[in-house]
Amino acid sequence: MAGPVREVDVLVIGAGQAGLSAAYHLRRRGFAPYTGFVVLDADDAPGGAWAHRSPSLTMATVHGFHDLPDFELPATGPAEQARVAVPGYFAAYEAKHALPVLRPARVRAVHDRPDGRLRVETDAGDWIARALLNATGTWTRPFLPRYPGSFTGRQLHYADYRGPAEFAGQRVVVVGGGASAVQVLSEVGAVAETIWVTRTPPVVHQGPFTPEFGREVVARVEERVRAGLPVRSVVSVTGLGPSVAYRRAEELGVLHRRPMFDRLTEHGVAWGDQESAVDAIIWATGFRAELTHLAPLGLRTAGGGIRMDGTRVADDPRVHLLGYGPSASTVGANRAGRTAVNEVVALLGAPETAVGVHGA
Repeated sequence: MAGPVREVDVLVIGAGQAGLSAAYHLRRRGFAPYTGFVVLDADDAPGGAWAHRSPSLTMATVHGFHDLPDFELPATGPAEQARVAVPGYFAAYEAKHALPVLRPARVRAVHDRPDGRLRVETDAGDWIARALLNATGTWTRPFLPRYPGSFTGRQLHYADYRGPAEFAGQRVVVVGGGASAVQVLSEVGAVAETIWVTRTPPVVHQGPFTPEFGREVVARVEERVRAGLPVRSVVSVTGLGPSVAYRRAEELGVLHRRPMFDRLTEHGVAWGDQESAVDAIIWATGFRAELTHLAPLGLRTAGGGIRMDGTRVADDPRVHLLGYGPSASTVGANRAGRTAVNEVVALLGAPETAVGVHGA
């Protein structure tokens, strides 16, 4: 049964990188845990999407990670599983800063109220909030494109990939031009025959990812979301970088890209009259932002996106989207948490009594 309706100034949805960063800054700015703000997390334990990553993803092959504010990630060995190290770090962070994370609490829908506040419906009771910081990420919405035909072999999305061992000795198609596809190729390519296909030719960024390049990338992504256009993948803007996984895939000789196939067949994939028999297809085709619970607010434009002004929804200043658009990276998520909280303080006013970040 649903619990009682509770009230809070600010509600954070999601306890991943962006949600924890926002929670830290809310507490630092004086919002009291449980009465001033609460974080709702759908998972049973800390870790966000990291807890669901493949066991084969190690800290050496993680595609970039930035510390949360005021607490460094403890030293980890390069072979340590990311799905162990990062959730452990998040758990320690929640404890260190005494953050009010309630779990599991799955948000079903967010509705407007006549009094100007928001009603957030969850499977653990409803909440009424004056502002909402949405940090639900993308992991729960894997994107699978549709192609004609039918394949009787195994198909799986990268979200369900659990390492190369189960593909040993097989012939595997890897679909996608991003970092996830490169990770899969760098692992499966060592035990199986792989075919790499992408919709457009992959672009490899030559040279370092300098601060100037980073600012250029952010500006290009911000331009799209400010106009209310759908968010594009990060790699479509940055290109592929010289990661550990990329270098390993290069050494294996598996980065020979083919154009996207026309259709699926019973035993494989086909380009026109040319058919290739395969055992499995791994779709490393990305994710979409998990925003379905915000549908009742009518935030989407005719173009399919949401008009943004920084982290704030341009058409509803009560709502901020963290980890959306230019804040999709871990460093971007950290900055978004601070930016969103500053704007929430400007909208609601600073709490009368400040609560120290390290206070119990």
